[in-house]
Amino acid sequence: MKIVPLISSAIAGPLGVLHLPRLWLKVSLEAKGLLADGYPGAGHGFDQMVIDGLGLDRAEVLAFIADERPTYPRFEEWVASRPGVKTDPETVSKLNAAIAGYHHDDETRRSILAASGLPDDATAFRDAVNLNNLDDWQEIHAALLK
Repeated sequence: MKIVPLISSAIAGPLGVLHLPRLWLKVSLEAKGLLADGYPGAGHGFDQMVIDGLGLDRAEVLAFIADERPTYPRFEEWVASRPGVKTDPETVSKLNAAIAGYHHDDETRRSILAASGLPDDATAFRDAVNLNNLDDWQEIHAALLK
């Protein structure tokens, strides 16, 4: 069975970094061959924003999760212990603001809203975090709940 990663990008763990728990879940699921089709373990959007924003090495992150299969708290402990990684309040605040303020392009927004049966009007979500939540909910419904 393939699993839709239902941890939102709006969720942070003890380090306070938005999206980091979702990144851990997606890479963990991919390492076990359980990540739902269409989801990258570590893509080039929010995943890469978090990796770059904290000063992590992408290959090291992927290898650590795949090889060690850490719990989430253990993953955060590893992240905080990496040389040169920045988890200070200013860095985390700046990264979180970039994630919360990110918007998909118009075509992606329209596609996600249409798949969920929602109009692309003044009441529609514009931010990628909420649009991605809608997309995840639509995917889990189609895969397991329909």
